[in-house]
Amino acid sequence: MTSAGMMDCKKALTEAGGDLDKAVDILRKSGAASAAKKASRDAREGVIAQFIAPGGKAGVLVEVNCETDFVARNDSFRAFCDEIAKKVAANPNADLEADRQAAVGKIGENVKITRNARMEVSGNGLIAAYIHTGAKVGVLVEVGAAKPETTGTEEFKQLVKDITLQIAAGHPFAVSRDQVSAEVIAKEREIAAQSDRLKGKPPQAMEKILQGVLEKFFQSYCLVDQGFVKKNSEISVKEHVAQVAKQLGDEITVRRFVRFQVGEGV
Repeated sequence: MTSAGMMDCKKALTEAGGDLDKAVDILRKSGAASAAKKASRDAREGVIAQFIAPGGKAGVLVEVNCETDFVARNDSFRAFCDEIAKKVAANPNADLEADRQAAVGKIGENVKITRNARMEVSGNGLIAAYIHTGAKVGVLVEVGAAKPETTGTEEFKQLVKDITLQIAAGHPFAVSRDQVSAEVIAKEREIAAQSDRLKGKPPQAMEKILQGVLEKFFQSYCLVDQGFVKKNSEISVKEHVAQVAKQLGDEITVRRFVRFQVGEGV
């Protein structure tokens, strides 16, 4: 009934004089006390979990941390994380503290529901998620189309799936260059300008080299400028998206994404 250990149940029943309801209350109270006691312990392992609503119109990504990789690989812990993702998808403001405390009591380690991201489609499009092997990296993305019928095609669904894999592997920080802040660009220019290769260069040559350095930076930092991994980087993600869009006779746009890696949010 409570998922508590057998000896804990026996102790609670003895304390309650055989009263089942009272024993459950005792276990709940001890579980909360146990969770509070363990709250100060480091929880830097864990998993990324996801939930996509039927039809792909909404989705959630969550990071749940525990103390050891042994627990992170446990099927029961994974199932708990999946359930948390489902609850956040249903209600972004859901109070999950009781769930967390119950998990601490059952698992015997500190558990933290560290962060979550939730997306809903705006207009025509799909929300998709990908959890990399080991559940240490997870991706949530929204890809839009101009025509509603496009989102039902296999070509569009495959494109969206490929984009989630690209984000997991390529670790971009922005969809496109217009999303990169002026501060980030200025910092990259400053770092490049102070490199040995630019010492003693005339201003015109220096500016040309700086532009080349920034171009390489964008090709790493921005999703659509990255080499498309599935085609061995022979074309960019932007070019591949354009090819699929032309094939479907539509406009396709990667609107936004999040990429979680275990430990970043701790």
